[in-house]
Amino acid sequence: MITIVTVCGNGIGSSLMLKMKIEEICAELGIPAQVESSDFNGAKGSNCDLIVTIDELAKQFDQTAQRVCVVRSYINKKKIKADVQEVLQEVASNKK
Repeated sequence: MITIVTVCGNGIGSSLMLKMKIEEICAELGIPAQVESSDFNGAKGSNCDLIVTIDELAKQFDQTAQRVCVVRSYINKKKIKADVQEVLQEVASNKK
């Protein structure tokens, strides 16, 4: 099982919407995942396999320490899936 953290500025609305979309996408792809939503500061210290957020926040993470995937939208499932599918499959295959 992979662990994923979805991130927005406050960790309440947008990251929760993204969390639900990521859970749906993982289920469709058959990838077992534990997904949680967080604010930026909480996610910085998170021990997870993947962080999913928008470009503005992604630039603030140390991407040598944490794997970060950038999405173009917090709510458009089609765009989110296009942005994360390859990374999700790669992270899941590395966990096996």
